Amino acid sequence: MWAVVGLGNPGREYAGNRHNAGFLFVRRLAKELGVRLKKNRFRAKVIRTSLEGRTLWLVLPQTLMNNSGASVRELLRETKLEPERLVVVYDDLDIALGDIRVRAEGRPGTHKGLQSVVAETGLTKFPRIRIGIGPLPEGEDAADFVLSDFAEEDKDRLEDSLVKARSALDLILAGQAAQAMNRYNG
Repeated sequence: MWAVVGLGNPGREYAGNRHNAGFLFVRRLAKELGVRLKKNRFRAKVIRTSLEGRTLWLVLPQTLMNNSGASVRELLRETKLEPERLVVVYDDLDIALGDIRVRAEGRPGTHKGLQSVVAETGLTKFPRIRIGIGPLPEGEDAADFVLSDFAEEDKDRLEDSLVKARSALDLILAGQAAQAMNRYNG
């Protein structure tokens, strides 16, 4: 059993925000698999489905981004999921739009959503896929930028990121996180 958790902020006002790149990825994966996230469980919208013979939870925490860890903690507690089978997908301002990075484990860095996941679960050994939303335009406030919607001219590069993230997820689910890192962390 695996879980893919997309980090973001719930609500229509945040739906197209750069900070919701993790939500966008999980929603896209759900659409690809022909399922809808609807059940309210683990303080999240979830669906239990399968991908290539693997049981897979798709999870969108319904807490605000900075409290995402509460949802992930409940998910892990109730499902008894092994931390190595938790994949967290989120935005990263320090990575260019169109690019992704993969990590098998590590500290949360400055991302408040991931900081919450680590603080609430006490774990750092779980794979994550970071979707680039940067760079921050000169003179722009980071908080305003991440809470702004993707511009129309950014949509092709966003699509590139989502396609790469999907490929990276396949590698992670196949036990090949190292290969995913080699391919996308160049």
